[in-house]
Amino acid sequence: MRPSLQAMRPWTRLIRFLGKDGKVYTGEPQSPLAWPKAVANLKSSAGDQTSLTAKVITGDIYSPSASSVTETVVPVAKLLSPLAYVPVFRCIGLNYAKHAEETKMPIPKFPILFMKPATSLQDPFKPVVIPSIAENNQADYECELAVVIGKKCKNVKEEHALDYVLGYTVGNDISTRKLQGNNLGSGQWCFSKSFDTFAPLGPCLVSKDLIKDPNQLRIKTRLNGKLMQDSSTSDMIFNVPRLIAFLSQSTTLMPGDVILTGTPEGVGFKRDPPIYLQHGDHVVCEIETIGELHNTIAYESKHHSE
Repeated sequence: MRPSLQAMRPWTRLIRFLGKDGKVYTGEPQSPLAWPKAVANLKSSAGDQTSLTAKVITGDIYSPSASSVTETVVPVAKLLSPLAYVPVFRCIGLNYAKHAEETKMPIPKFPILFMKPATSLQDPFKPVVIPSIAENNQADYECELAVVIGKKCKNVKEEHALDYVLGYTVGNDISTRKLQGNNLGSGQWCFSKSFDTFAPLGPCLVSKDLIKDPNQLRIKTRLNGKLMQDSSTSDMIFNVPRLIAFLSQSTTLMPGDVILTGTPEGVGFKRDPPIYLQHGDHVVCEIETIGELHNTIAYESKHHSE
């Protein structure tokens, strides 16, 4: 029997955060209608926000009947990734039609899969550290809709795929283009995108009850305040249900697994002239209804000397 996730969840937006008492909590931010704008007011240097508060969530967030939003309100000191741990990132390459067009690559017949490890996870507002071997003008941004699996599943039918989704958040698939190419002998997608901190997630996890159609969301990236990507998830070649069905073929997807669904056009390395992430840059990835994911860029050689 197909397990059901149809019960309404006790939360609509979930955040992980450091409280002003020094403890880590999971909670639902108060004033949810103002939430997408609330993150924009956080200080990008530390993620501090004296006015942001959240009601504490207790129990297992992957089980609707075993978690609840309490009346305990805690002031937020620092925002963390909505997930403390991601078993694996399954990432889809070349999944927006206009992105395929800008790269002058053919539309893929099947989803292109690569992986990121758990160690690539990074919090909002914390620095993405570019390793020394990739500081030579090659680091790039990729704003992506991140799909969080909420229920163990395998061989999922496309029409049932969204039943297994816990929620959605914003991801930035940081990439090093020279290492992604043929410099190491072949296309090294996993190696070039899997360094520590190369998968920031945030600012919150939005319940699938709030986002009825994940393929009707505006998606944007700003670099140092300049708009770089501005598209819609409707431009995906393979939509979210199709991706879940494809990835679950004879493969078990586990609660907490994240699917990064690809990036739209406007990436740095395809601009004229190309634009690459520099030490001290500020990147904001934004998806409609979910909010803004802020991160700074730190070159490893400079980061440890500062």
